[in-house]
Amino acid sequence: MAVSSALLERVPASSGSRLGGRTVLFVALALITVQVAIRGVLAFRGEFYWDDLILIGRAGTYPLLSPELLNYDHDGHLMPGAFAVASLVTWLAPMQWWPAALTLVVGQLLASLAVLRLLWLVLGPRRVLWGPLLFYLFSPLTLPAFAWWAAGLNSLPLQAALAWVAGDALQLARTGKPRHAVSGIVVTLGALVFFEKSILVPFVAFATVALVYRVDGAPRPVLAAWQRARPLWLGTGAVLVAWAAWYSTVVASRFGVPPWSMVAGLTHHGLSYGLAPSLLGGPWQWDRWNPSPPWADPPMLLVVAAWVALAGALVWSLRCRARTGWVWIASVAYVCASLVAMISTRFGPETTYELAQTLRYFADSSVVFAIAAALILRAPENRPTAVRSRAVALACAIAFVVSSVWSTTTFTRSWTDNPTGEYLATAKASLTEHPQDPVLDHPVSVWVLLPITHPHNLVGSVFSALPGRSAISDHTTEPSVLDDRGALVPAELMPLRGVLPGSVPECGYAVTDDVVTSLPLNEPAGDWEWTVELNYMAADEGEIDLGFPGRPRVTVPVTEGLGSVYVRLPGGGAALQVESATPGLNVCIGGGSMGVVVPS
Repeated sequence: MAVSSALLERVPASSGSRLGGRTVLFVALALITVQVAIRGVLAFRGEFYWDDLILIGRAGTYPLLSPELLNYDHDGHLMPGAFAVASLVTWLAPMQWWPAALTLVVGQLLASLAVLRLLWLVLGPRRVLWGPLLFYLFSPLTLPAFAWWAAGLNSLPLQAALAWVAGDALQLARTGKPRHAVSGIVVTLGALVFFEKSILVPFVAFATVALVYRVDGAPRPVLAAWQRARPLWLGTGAVLVAWAAWYSTVVASRFGVPPWSMVAGLTHHGLSYGLAPSLLGGPWQWDRWNPSPPWADPPMLLVVAAWVALAGALVWSLRCRARTGWVWIASVAYVCASLVAMISTRFGPETTYELAQTLRYFADSSVVFAIAAALILRAPENRPTAVRSRAVALACAIAFVVSSVWSTTTFTRSWTDNPTGEYLATAKASLTEHPQDPVLDHPVSVWVLLPITHPHNLVGSVFSALPGRSAISDHTTEPSVLDDRGALVPAELMPLRGVLPGSVPECGYAVTDDVVTSLPLNEPAGDWEWTVELNYMAADEGEIDLGFPGRPRVTVPVTEGLGSVYVRLPGGGAALQVESATPGLNVCIGGGSMGVVVPS
């Protein structure tokens, strides 16, 4: 094992000309500064989008340490860390974007520094380090997952953990110091509470150590990697087992077997139109159908060039660098794992192939590709490299950065074409203008959240943390709704069902506190969120309980005399049930309508 440890310390002189360590580090930190500045502009020009509203809605509804907040199955994700960050952001500045954007910038900085640390451990203070670092920092592959806050809270901790734990594994294999094992275990656990895909972190770390041994020519590299960093593998293995038990008790499985046509379509679109062009700084252009996120829409010339370049890199690596075949196999295996996770959990009759072109399912592959490039550059040369290759490398680096910056620019244009920001700004002003007037709960605009996100698409959830707003209620006497611009406007009921006339003369239905009165509908109602308009006459002020059979009832206040009230009810059936909630109160229900509220 002493030989293996010495091999880990070795960096071939052919990996690149030596410069002063400080110069290499200074340039690397300068590149990170530029990247973070560019990403900062993108982040602060953004706004809450889709799942972000679910995060802040739940953060405004439940306490920080509550199981309802942290132990929540969010569309197949167990992400208590993300909900905790959302809760802290909401507490600091309710429904303001700037602290969310700040978390994205800080997360990106930490991930970039972790990648730099790992590349330094693999390549040493040599200028070839700038190549893999440049790819990770500026590749558009990570753009969509960064700009979308909810996706960034998943992806950025994973990216940081992939690089950091691999670095800890190398350090543990070299030095045997226990602190590197402890650090790797803690970081793995930290990444898991943000994103379940972090189960791959220890496997990437193990592959990194084994492949370093492999390209260095060590005998039995897999066994050497296991023995030299065994405490880390055992510790992270225990973490994965405990986490898997927790995950399986919280999250309902969404894995399935899609038809072959769906597998082929998503794979082709994900690789040819998404992943491959990003390796050359593409896709250059993006398409979007609001409210969906942008997806890569590269020109066919770039798609062909990307595959040709990838094939050329493979041939060059196998011919000019010793023992690099397994580096390519490991990289392909990681991409395949990402494809399997995406396809098996996101396929369905409504799934379009553009889903695979959004790139966010491949964002963490950028770290794996940077590691792979570093391993190939570390490998000894099979044949001498011409001096002119330095000029070629510089030209390729410049072309990649220019291509990536253009893709970043076009993505920013597409990403900021998002109606959510203006909607939220208008809605916040509307809901706080007359806080004394209650607002009937109702869905936000379909341009902001689609009905499939119910109940998180309700105004009461989205704006739960907004200070100084009107009360969001399940009943009101004067209905109003937020229109598609976010303005609060008067509303009316669009009737879809009706309450049949009652049989009590000059009353309709007599409601008392000692019996449940049934209000038959003219047609059975499906299970939905209905709004009911009830016309009543009450002998005094009091309350009645209204609802569908077997569903929670809503307590509704009534005033003396004639009146009308609008009530939001979940459920369905052939009749409503009503009962007086105030002892001795008698109420007559003259009839009513049931449907949805729409702007007048």
